[in-house]
Amino acid sequence: MADKTEPFEEKMVKSIKNLENELSTIRVGRANPHVLDKLTVDYHGTVTPLTHVGNISVPEARLLQITPWEPAMLKVIEKAIQASDLGINPTNDGKVVRLVFPELTEERRKQLGKDVKKMGDDCKVAIRNIRRDAVDSFKKQEKKSEITEDELKKLEDTIQKLTDKKTEEIDKVVEAKTKEIMSL
Repeated sequence: MADKTEPFEEKMVKSIKNLENELSTIRVGRANPHVLDKLTVDYHGTVTPLTHVGNISVPEARLLQITPWEPAMLKVIEKAIQASDLGINPTNDGKVVRLVFPELTEERRKQLGKDVKKMGDDCKVAIRNIRRDAVDSFKKQEKKSEITEDELKKLEDTIQKLTDKKTEEIDKVVEAKTKEIMSL
């Protein structure tokens, strides 16, 4: 029985992991190296993640420091950050690129809170779609007489319990991120 629900559970876990990754890139007023995860730079003609061309450190709570492995990459890194949607102006002292994260305004925090809630809601929709696909799959198996009507009911019950559990998990992730945004 459990092996029939396993592929659907894996999809649900992947959806939540994706949500967590998305949330980790949201800038919350504290320096977080993950805000740079989606940025890429032109490294000798190859599009390369910013995290692969230098060392990223957090020397202070609201400061990110990028030390490129090649000094020639300073300007390229700076341009990539300016072209991004981070909304932070980088400074460069000839050796490192610094990003100073300003305090978030109350209005911006509220907007980020709404964004986080929407991401959580989107993830819940994805989880419910996975549940629907699972139930459809189980019903087809029952029609083909691969499983009994009782097995169908048990599988539907199991997938519903799994959906409820994953929805609670999403709520906790969203609540933690919202708390992080509002508590700065």
